[in-house]
Amino acid sequence: MQNGNILLRDLDDDGILRLTLNDIGRRNALSEAMLAELDAAFADAGSDAAVRVIILAANGPAFCAGHNLKEMTAGRAGPDGGRAYFTKVMAQCSGVMQGIVNCPKPVIAEITGVATAAGCQLVASCDLAIAADTAQFSTPGVHIGLFCSTPMVALSRNVAGKHAMEMLLTGDMTSAGRAAEIGLINRAVAPELLQDATMEMARKIASKSSMTLAIGKRAFYVQREMSLPEAYDFASGVMVENMLARDAEEGIGAFIEKRAPRWQDA
Repeated sequence: MQNGNILLRDLDDDGILRLTLNDIGRRNALSEAMLAELDAAFADAGSDAAVRVIILAANGPAFCAGHNLKEMTAGRAGPDGGRAYFTKVMAQCSGVMQGIVNCPKPVIAEITGVATAAGCQLVASCDLAIAADTAQFSTPGVHIGLFCSTPMVALSRNVAGKHAMEMLLTGDMTSAGRAAEIGLINRAVAPELLQDATMEMARKIASKSSMTLAIGKRAFYVQREMSLPEAYDFASGVMVENMLARDAEEGIGAFIEKRAPRWQDA
């Protein structure tokens, strides 16, 4: 895969795609250019059979500082005071976050440094997240008169309401340990162990049927917005279709025969 300047792409032999935010001078901010790169990368990976798992990492001291505020400020120069520009950028950012959720491949965030505002939203939008125990997270918009409303969407779907509101209303930094406690990330590890921990999880997931993972990921996000009866009706239908798939037959047969399954991803 080709490497861009601000988003690096590397696919290994296990089908693990590492996307690395690489706009270090701007603290990996979600500029228009970065959002466009991420949107294209997740769309490409979602349709690439060679990709089984995606890791989203970052170079530099910040995982992601959120929106590029210099770009946002420049957008005010429009005749409407910036309304059209802000609307476009928010739609672009929301599209990227939904693209991660809708991507059929599991996405793991690997976090060093700080993840603030839309950067915290980026972490919360990923399916899984592992952070260095020195990492920090915040939704600090209240400090500058701008409530983190779009980060709130992803945050509130990952942590309990009162924990989310505490982060949103105070804007305080949250340690990696606390982020693990409230469910924003899966775990915090020593910085020198971070990449190994992420790769261990990625390889474990990559060894599964990609068809099964895609079915399960989509079903997870669809059912959690439903009522309990609706969720069970939906999930039951998903189970029926999954049971009829080639890999389910193979996997169950392999379990009964006490052998390793041979996935066809179908």
